[in-house]
Amino acid sequence: MSNYGPASAGNIELEKVLNGLSKEANGVPATTGNVYFVIPSSDSNYDEFYNKYQKTYSDGTMAVHNTIASAYSDVTTNRHDIIMLSANSAHAQTSMLSIAKNRVHFVGMSLRGGGMGMGARTRITMGVTTAATDLAVLQNTGIGNTFRNIKFDNGNTKDESLYAVIEAGEYAIYENCEFYMSSQLDDADCAELAMNGDSSQFIRCTFGSSINVISGAITRPCVLLTAEIVSGNWCTDAIFEECMFLRKCGNAANRFVYGANGSDVRRLLWFKGCMFFSNPEGAATPALAIDMAAAQTAGAIVVDQNCLAVDVTLLATTAEGSYVVAPVAGTYADRGLATNT
Repeated sequence: MSNYGPASAGNIELEKVLNGLSKEANGVPATTGNVYFVIPSSDSNYDEFYNKYQKTYSDGTMAVHNTIASAYSDVTTNRHDIIMLSANSAHAQTSMLSIAKNRVHFVGMSLRGGGMGMGARTRITMGVTTAATDLAVLQNTGIGNTFRNIKFDNGNTKDESLYAVIEAGEYAIYENCEFYMSSQLDDADCAELAMNGDSSQFIRCTFGSSINVISGAITRPCVLLTAEIVSGNWCTDAIFEECMFLRKCGNAANRFVYGANGSDVRRLLWFKGCMFFSNPEGAATPALAIDMAAAQTAGAIVVDQNCLAVDVTLLATTAEGSYVVAPVAGTYADRGLATNT
């Protein structure tokens, strides 16, 4: 029996395409909400795609857009709308995308589900801007939003633009995404991800670069845990699963994960089956992969036995609230360190 009938949105062929693409994109299901497409007008396929698939939904919104901001303005919070992002031309942002609506799903249409995010062909980029409010390519403060198959790429040199993504929402999922900062390589406060989210999950994602050399005796982590980068928000009950953290270090002080305060982690932060890779071509071996400037008083960092560090002296150190699973008590410092034989 057909799934498409009088209750369908009206364009059965479009509904088939949307549902088919949704199901192929990391298992994102068909939705009771609206499905929107974003394809830049500069894309060579834009006119053909627009003429073939543009339609008007019953709420007056349009299915096809040429900017993410336009599609986002049409979604309704809590309706589980899906925004499908084309994977050819970059989605260039001239200002930070502020995602505050709830239960909105962003899916890159590169059909690269199951990857590690590295080289995701759906790219949300930012070049040099002039506004002090352009802190990142994207800031999420909504509830239950998801992001799949997307590269967040920030090349801004504006002093305030320090992150690829700021996560400060609740129950977000990032799957098969890449977080990349090509600029601010000498700024200690810069990171690919500013992590202030509650119950966020990062699954098979890549953070940072093994190409760009970090400059100076600074932390410049892939993930910054410092509380209240977004006021009133902390890293709470977060999970990084099968993720890669990449660095080409210029100094032993460079880090992969860093937090400045004793309450930066609330309840749990779990690294599950992750790899911290310091490119051996770098000028220095970082002393620590995970480093907190103060002992954690509100939570704990758990690094499980399937995590791996390459060209790093220690995964973590004592008296900072990090728990590294080790086969024998007292050997955690060497746990997960790859040996060059």
